[in-house]
Amino acid sequence: MKYKLAIFDMDGTILNTLEDLADSMNYALKIHGMPERTIDEVRRFVGNGIRKLVERAVPEDTPLADVDRVFETFTVYYKDHCAIKTRPYDGILEVLKQLKDMGVKMAVVSNKADFAVQSLCQDYFPGLFDFAVGDREGQRRKPAPDSVNAVLEKFAMDRKDAVYIGDSDVDFETSQNANMDVIMVGWGFRDEDFILSKGAKFVIHQPEEILSRIL
Repeated sequence: MKYKLAIFDMDGTILNTLEDLADSMNYALKIHGMPERTIDEVRRFVGNGIRKLVERAVPEDTPLADVDRVFETFTVYYKDHCAIKTRPYDGILEVLKQLKDMGVKMAVVSNKADFAVQSLCQDYFPGLFDFAVGDREGQRRKPAPDSVNAVLEKFAMDRKDAVYIGDSDVDFETSQNANMDVIMVGWGFRDEDFILSKGAKFVIHQPEEILSRIL
């Protein structure tokens, strides 16, 4: 095998979480009397964590105290509504099971709140991932390499034996900052032309291609 460890992004890579994120965001905006956002706007806003999603979604020049209130409302609501419309992308489960059977170690690294990462991994991928980490206090978010480095350290794995798999510019930058190979996917929250414009050498379009890249 070319790689012994596969590190996956979550949103837009293994799970289509967009509708639940948009619904929760619009719930919080509506509660606080702010205009709602379209699903395409939310698609553009995600990738840098929930706090940044809220900051981008509220009207420009919203006072910080109001941003804080929207953030709190969103977080509480999303905790109970993060798995309503969310689904694994077609073919992902089968690929993960094959990698597991082949002995490839697998981890999730996400900018999503850690409580949601743990919950969604348990709900949709029970027993498949060896480790998962989301946004935690005291740890820099992607594209900083901190969480990826933590995974490498946990498995005592050399970075040349690991690959990062994601769908966004944040994921590509994370792989570069971690000095790791990357597989960029084209079914997520960013389109292929945008991904390539950031410096990615290729984009795959079917989950099965992950297997050939790893093997």
